[in-house]
Amino acid sequence: MKNILLIMTGGTISMKSVGNLGVVPTSELADFLTQFPQLEGVANVDVMDYLNVPSPYMTPEMMFGLAKLIDTKILGYDGIVVTHGTDTLEESAFMADLVLTTRKPVVFTAAMRSGSDLGLDGPRNIIGSVRVASNHESFDKGVFVVMNDEIHTARDVVKSDSGKVDAFTSPGLGPLGIVDPDCIVYHRDSLYRENVWTEALDTRVDLIKAVCGLDGRYINCSIDSGARAIVIEAFGRGNLPEEILPHIKRALDKNILVVITSRTHTGRVLPEYGYKGGGKHLRDMGAILAGDLKGIKVRLKLMALFGKYDDADTVRRFFSQSQIPE
Repeated sequence: MKNILLIMTGGTISMKSVGNLGVVPTSELADFLTQFPQLEGVANVDVMDYLNVPSPYMTPEMMFGLAKLIDTKILGYDGIVVTHGTDTLEESAFMADLVLTTRKPVVFTAAMRSGSDLGLDGPRNIIGSVRVASNHESFDKGVFVVMNDEIHTARDVVKSDSGKVDAFTSPGLGPLGIVDPDCIVYHRDSLYRENVWTEALDTRVDLIKAVCGLDGRYINCSIDSGARAIVIEAFGRGNLPEEILPHIKRALDKNILVVITSRTHTGRVLPEYGYKGGGKHLRDMGAILAGDLKGIKVRLKLMALFGKYDDADTVRRFFSQSQIPE
């Protein structure tokens, strides 16, 4: 049998309802997993109680530290499973996918229901994740997110619902595979993977969501507070109001990267519209179009790139060349 390390970081999967306090973290899951009979015969599992925090408390630095821990610990194991809160799971998984050097399977999982809920999903997700991490076909496929018997890539997965057990999806693409009772089934490969092997992060990257009537206050705040890059989730194919253009130019003139993503659930940003504020006009001004990568993940990628290179021109070249072609 394979040797798997289960790293616990907290989240709903480690919580239960406690009277008037509501759903709060407890230490019971670690003890439970060391005696979890359903894991017998699946793999030899060690449990590491690394953190026990609600996932909204997670920071990029904590995510980076978790990834570095995985890279160290996996030397002694065939794979690693990380239990995590759902609110920021897609960010932690993507951070790991960016910076990990290992080719062994790494799986993030979670629960949408606490240990006090009827029909709790955490134990099933853990079993499925250990099975995926133990499977020979999971080698060198990047970081996975396994939820609700589905296998997703860290790059593509999103939390698409606030409460349902099938909340994690890969919009427009679907899962890589499924966890069936008798075997792990992979339906496809992920063609787009990227690595930024860095020893540091630069977290001075901001994210702004476009709304009707958007003005320059947020961009100017980012500029004045020392941002190295500003990610803007624009409309549709990557379009913004004309009124914001002078503020984008101000950022670009200060060699602050402006990266355009879409606030839509699926699809790529493209240099298609040439009117003032359209995607083509923004690119011609010097903004970078981020393909189909969503804003929260673009932000983390830029943090890793600036941590590695500490130079805006180098980051611009690397980021532009690593995107899905226009």
